[in-house]
Amino acid sequence: MKARLMNQRSGIRQLVAAQEKAQAGRLVAASICAMIVSAAAVVLLGISAWFLTSSAIAGLAGSVVAMTFNYMVPSAMIRMLAILRTGGRYGERVIGHDAALHALAKLRPQLFDNITRADPAISLGLSSGETSTRLLQDVDAIQDRFVRLSAPWGAGAALLAGIILCAFASPVTALTVAAIGGVYILVAITLAKFATDKPGRDTRIAAGAFKHELTTLMAAAPELRAYGMTQQARDQILASANLYETAQRRLSIGSGWQSLCQTLAMAIAVVAVFVTAASQPAALIALALLGSIAVLDAAGTLIGTLSHKGSIDAAMERLEPLVAAPKDNTDAPVQPRIDIYGQYVLDTRGRLGIGGPSGSGKTTLVEQLMYLRPVVSGTIRLDGHDLGDVSPQQARALFSYAPQQAQFITGTVAQNLRLAAPKSSDEELWAALEDACLAQRLRLSSQGLDMPLGENARYLSGGERRRLGLARAYLRNAPFLVLDEPTEGLDGATEARIIERLDTRLKRTGQGLILISHRPAPLKLCNEIGIVSGRDALGRVEIHVPAQAENRSQTRVV
Repeated sequence: MKARLMNQRSGIRQLVAAQEKAQAGRLVAASICAMIVSAAAVVLLGISAWFLTSSAIAGLAGSVVAMTFNYMVPSAMIRMLAILRTGGRYGERVIGHDAALHALAKLRPQLFDNITRADPAISLGLSSGETSTRLLQDVDAIQDRFVRLSAPWGAGAALLAGIILCAFASPVTALTVAAIGGVYILVAITLAKFATDKPGRDTRIAAGAFKHELTTLMAAAPELRAYGMTQQARDQILASANLYETAQRRLSIGSGWQSLCQTLAMAIAVVAVFVTAASQPAALIALALLGSIAVLDAAGTLIGTLSHKGSIDAAMERLEPLVAAPKDNTDAPVQPRIDIYGQYVLDTRGRLGIGGPSGSGKTTLVEQLMYLRPVVSGTIRLDGHDLGDVSPQQARALFSYAPQQAQFITGTVAQNLRLAAPKSSDEELWAALEDACLAQRLRLSSQGLDMPLGENARYLSGGERRRLGLARAYLRNAPFLVLDEPTEGLDGATEARIIERLDTRLKRTGQGLILISHRPAPLKLCNEIGIVSGRDALGRVEIHVPAQAENRSQTRVV
């Protein structure tokens, strides 16, 4: 059990490690390019300093010395190093980002798939804003991690090149600059733990909270305006934005302390060069000066990479719950046989109607059946297996669902319908719309199936949205059709037509039916009725057979 929990905790890191392995070739190439760039940049800086100083001295010494000064070789070396730096930088950026984008192209679908496979307590516990923040901003932090994997190698090459340049002036100078660089790195790492790690984590968390607050209140904007709550909503968003801004400010202050530390280290290194190389020619002193600056600049690059650790670690921790722990079974299909509470046994062509007072738990019951809520073991069986031992994918494969409040993507009618059956033809879409009594409404539109719906089908009325959700459920070829209040809010004539066509459709397709309704007309389609009377102290649903349907009336606890 302990080992399993450890595997869960490291799930996201395992996914990232797998992508690092898959992109190993690109990452190695990017690191080599980073080393070439850094070494070339440092040597270019040093040679340029030496060349300019030597040229100036030669010029001041007179025309004879200036004419004998060999400027061709240093000029050629400077040109070559400039080309290497430019080409290496291009290669590092292109290859590094290519590796990161390839990794993200694999990671995001994996994480999205894991959300669908996760325990409902996890997947349904995240708001849309929080989920999008994790799949976008937090995954982008992992992209930043991939891009920065080459940075330590580049920094190492620059450190080595800078120390070698300092050694041309004096071995003591090189050792002194190396010691200053080492002390700076230790101090900067210690400072990062206090100045940037926690602010980086706080910024990541505050960004998610801010986006959650913003998306939640924007979704309720019409109601907020109607009830005069706009100012209160604005204050909530402002408070969340202030927390985010405060975290960002603290992170910026921490980065400022890091920059100050690097500047002080550079100043100390410059003074050390003058002290330890004072007896050397001016050109070599200039070489060592810029070499020491290059050493501290490279160390700063390394520290800059480490300073993002807090933000990246926070992103990893926030993504960890999205990595679902696999069950100990396979996703092999289960047979369409449902045993509910030991008294309702359904196979295909069976029809169960569920009634009961509002809020008693009817929707909870069917959503548990489809793993849209945390399941209760020992109450429902699928194909002889306890529901708790069946994976969400196995359970959901048995059902096509039309909820009370269907959700729609911003797109056309056809795009929304094909969420249930991507390969459906236009003829099949129209047939489903006919059975849902919505085809005539769409045929009056010049765009037909291509009619845009707006955000969450805002261009349709409440009744039309309900019928569109019903049509979408009809399209999925699943053994059972689950309908939650399919005719609520519809007029009597439309309800009668939908019930008639639903009965015909069920006879044609051979699907079973589980139907929730307050209204008596839809329940007449069912040959068995269960009444949900409420939930017990543990939140479990209580259901019983109506006394008029059976001589006994025994409560079953789910």
